[in-house]
Amino acid sequence: MTVSPLAPGAPAPSTSSRIRSIFGGSMGNLVEWYDWYVYSAFTLYFAPVFFPADDRTAQLLNAAAIFAVGFLMRPLGAWLMGMYADRHGRKAGLTLSVMLMGGGSLLIAATPGYATIGAGAPALLLLARLLQGLSVGGEYGASATYLSEMAQREHRGFFSSFQYVTLIAGQLIALCVLLLLQTMLPEAALEQWGWRVPFAIGGMLAISVFYLRRGLLETQDFKSVEADAAAPRSSGLQLFRHHPKQVLIVMALTAGGTLAFYAYSTYMQKFLVNSVGFARDTATGIMAAALFIYMLLQPVAGWLSDRVGRKPLLIGFGVAGMTLTVPIFMRLETVANSFEAFLLVLGALVIVTGYTAINAVVKAELFPANIRTLGVALPYALANTIFGGTAEYVALAFKSAGLERGFYWYVSGMIAISLTVYLRMSETSEIVVDRQLKRAREASGPKA
Repeated sequence: MTVSPLAPGAPAPSTSSRIRSIFGGSMGNLVEWYDWYVYSAFTLYFAPVFFPADDRTAQLLNAAAIFAVGFLMRPLGAWLMGMYADRHGRKAGLTLSVMLMGGGSLLIAATPGYATIGAGAPALLLLARLLQGLSVGGEYGASATYLSEMAQREHRGFFSSFQYVTLIAGQLIALCVLLLLQTMLPEAALEQWGWRVPFAIGGMLAISVFYLRRGLLETQDFKSVEADAAAPRSSGLQLFRHHPKQVLIVMALTAGGTLAFYAYSTYMQKFLVNSVGFARDTATGIMAAALFIYMLLQPVAGWLSDRVGRKPLLIGFGVAGMTLTVPIFMRLETVANSFEAFLLVLGALVIVTGYTAINAVVKAELFPANIRTLGVALPYALANTIFGGTAEYVALAFKSAGLERGFYWYVSGMIAISLTVYLRMSETSEIVVDRQLKRAREASGPKA
């Protein structure tokens, strides 16, 4: 009899059923993150519609502020939807999150500009991003937990890496849609109405994914918790009272990783245009090519973590990110051509792969099943809001103050702080084995 990957004693689905469920969960994750990143990919085009100003940096600052405010809802979404998924099932949490994301995308697509409804335009944009922030706050924990629980123990790192494969794919598809529209539409049309097209696409895809997720299998870990009447109910009080060390570990290991990811990916596109001086379509092409290779690296790193452990990859990211972030950004300031820029951006993304490919499984392995979704989602969302969601705003604020290089050192310093956690933390794959052995001994009872 096969057993659940993170909780022993319950029959697990067949390999084919497991893979179908992982695929279904991953595709839903892709659409969620496409909807989330379309905002960042098209900011250069819609910022003047919602925030009219003569200074491009001021427009981008206003749009980035709303991007950051969307992150403020992520801890609330992580708390509410994390408890919901722990109490009602991972599938239920995933289904609810995609409904909220699709609603936000359709609202952005339909909102008139500042010239038509004045201050109501940025207000509705803000509302849409709040809905999407609530969705993403729950999506991360639910999808990380679902993929980790559906995978067999010896393949958890590999299959969990597909969370970032689909996350990056969502970002990449958003960029590809941008490239396609840049090719098909004149610049003026793209600025006037073409930027609405990707948001409408995202809303329609979210509706499709809603029906896809309703057909997913539930994980055996949740079924085991549901059948255990003595299992404590998931709640914020339960999390902070009984798992404070794990909460702090998740926040600390996330801080540098999430800041590096947003600096190297979403902000990098603006940096290539606003600071380096590339045309918008050239910057989009550079990012699309680099992100595609970065996406393919995630399963490789996840597979490697199943063999050498999670900790060596985290340490590798920490050391390389701390020492190379400043040189990479400084070299980009004087980059000679687009190919060299591509290599530098790709180098930064290779570095952060040591974090992104395995961060979901690392967090899932820290918590027992009854509170796993909330444990993964809430501390991650808090750290992500503070450091990831503000990355673009902080970078642009440094630039506005004439201290752009201060942002490079800020990213490097935060990675260094996370590195101290990577060096001190236990190997999480061994924590799971120890937990399983302890539960098995408790279940067998005292020997005669």
